[in-house]
Amino acid sequence: MSNVFASKHPLVAHKLSRLRDKNTEPKKFRELVREIAALLAYEATADLQTVPRELDTPLAKTTGAELKEKIGLVPILRAGLGLVEGFWELMPSAEVWHIGLYRDEHTLRPVEYYNKLPLEPRVSVCLILDPMLATGGSAVATAEILKRWGVKKIKFVGLIGAPEGIQAMQTAHPDIPIHLAAIDDHLNERAYIVPGLGDAGDRQFGTG
Repeated sequence: MSNVFASKHPLVAHKLSRLRDKNTEPKKFRELVREIAALLAYEATADLQTVPRELDTPLAKTTGAELKEKIGLVPILRAGLGLVEGFWELMPSAEVWHIGLYRDEHTLRPVEYYNKLPLEPRVSVCLILDPMLATGGSAVATAEILKRWGVKKIKFVGLIGAPEGIQAMQTAHPDIPIHLAAIDDHLNERAYIVPGLGDAGDRQFGTG
């Protein structure tokens, strides 16, 4: 699948296996989400543009690099919140904008309930953060919101994707790269990813 990048890093695979384990308690679950997010952040931002920066080391003048693009993190509430800290550890100046969507259990369609984006974007790159790319409805809707907002460069970063969600995202937004820790087998009748890890929000916040 073009524009879809599943991590091949052994640390990601190791931590994701612990994350999937039903016996992993919320505190450890949150720690693992943060750690995997940081590893995915490294992979998902490999093509960010830089500009030269002149500086003095203790020994000499040299030319380094500085990020040219201003980054916005857009976690889809509530489960996406757990990914923010991992990204912030690597890019503490990134702005965070929240989009609130929930999946209607009957129609399986996303319903927007929170959006406090300013009138015009102050960032040039937005990373949509959501642990699970299941049906793809929330990711597709968030990408539409960000495009209407005026963001030109968007990426999706999640932990696990189902083929159905990936296809929905690629059909609606073929220009948006998808970065995942793993691609799983399918969705069940309740639109949960199999084998997956259960409900990422409930497992993070201890509400399951």
